[in-house]
Amino acid sequence: MTQSRTATTFAPPVMEARRWLEGVTFTADRPLINVSQAAPVDPPPQPLRQAMADFALTEDSAHLYGPVLGNDDLRAGLAHEISDHYAASVRADQVAITSGCNQAFACTISALTTEGDEVILPTPWYFNHKMWLDMAGVTAVPLTTGPDLLPDPAQAEALITPRTRAISLVTPNNPGGVEYPADLVQAFFDLARKHGIRLLLDETYRDFDSREGAPHPLFSQPDWDDTLVHLYSFSKAYRLTGHRVGALATSPALLSEIEKFLDTVAICPGQIGQHAALWGMENLGEWLAGERQEILDRRAAITDGMPALEAKGWKLLGLGAYFAYLEHPFDLPSDELARKLVPEAGVLLLPGTMFMPEGDTAGTRQVRVAFANLDRAGIGQLFERLSSLTL
Repeated sequence: MTQSRTATTFAPPVMEARRWLEGVTFTADRPLINVSQAAPVDPPPQPLRQAMADFALTEDSAHLYGPVLGNDDLRAGLAHEISDHYAASVRADQVAITSGCNQAFACTISALTTEGDEVILPTPWYFNHKMWLDMAGVTAVPLTTGPDLLPDPAQAEALITPRTRAISLVTPNNPGGVEYPADLVQAFFDLARKHGIRLLLDETYRDFDSREGAPHPLFSQPDWDDTLVHLYSFSKAYRLTGHRVGALATSPALLSEIEKFLDTVAICPGQIGQHAALWGMENLGEWLAGERQEILDRRAAITDGMPALEAKGWKLLGLGAYFAYLEHPFDLPSDELARKLVPEAGVLLLPGTMFMPEGDTAGTRQVRVAFANLDRAGIGQLFERLSSLTL
């Protein structure tokens, strides 16, 4: 008997980790520190919530179907924002709005691949990308990274076969946090163009990049949209996770194929979320800059706290955006360690095994910390608990 599509992949890791909390009691003086999920826990700022409420109450269109590829005003607004951020020229017809960035990836893979095709993913990989490839019947070809967590274009080229349809990168990286240098991103673009495949570049966390200005020059390349598929999310920037507003930018020809997928899955992105994303871009620039500075300060707190952990044998492998990726010093695999941390340290994090191919032993020594919802004091408490572990 053949497997169903969903049976070809693993259980959602964040949901799996939440089950480790069952039956565990946390006290007021030692509450749970949850660093398992990379999503804002606070609602959107009050002015944005008011704009969303006003839209829902006064505009009939808030409750109706809209264009499959997203509302024209949001597509134009995002095209302008991309053009400004990357010092390039991007048109509205090169942009589509999706129901979250995961859907942007899924619809792109569906438009590019068929059963038995291959997509190259650096490891550690974003697990939802691997899950969708599994369910699509597409082989995820792991591209091993070194101690700096940066993928090597030469190694990637050696993995390209006649069935390769794309290389998929995430920068700033999830789970590793590392920010890919501009010349490295350019090298992967050149590699993809050379072999006639697509480069999928997921920049969900680009609003929290520590670098100023454009993180890469790809939108300035001639005919960039024949090679690049840029993925983005409004969820992190404006705390719209529950409204599922993502986006992608690529060629109109590919978008016409993507439209087929979107029309049969969600028909159109939610109207209130789209209105919120556009309102945020038009009105919350200063607020978002403040959010970025706060994340950068929390990143600095990780750096400041690492000497105490390093003295206990921990190593920082990657740091950026919402993530710190660590190597632990214990003689047990990270999936066992992560479960033990819940009752013994009051910490919920994800083991590196959730971001690696089955059997890849590197993941057994690694853990991901999603620190964006911890302030400096919370990060201090987390490091205190980790450094005091005796397992």
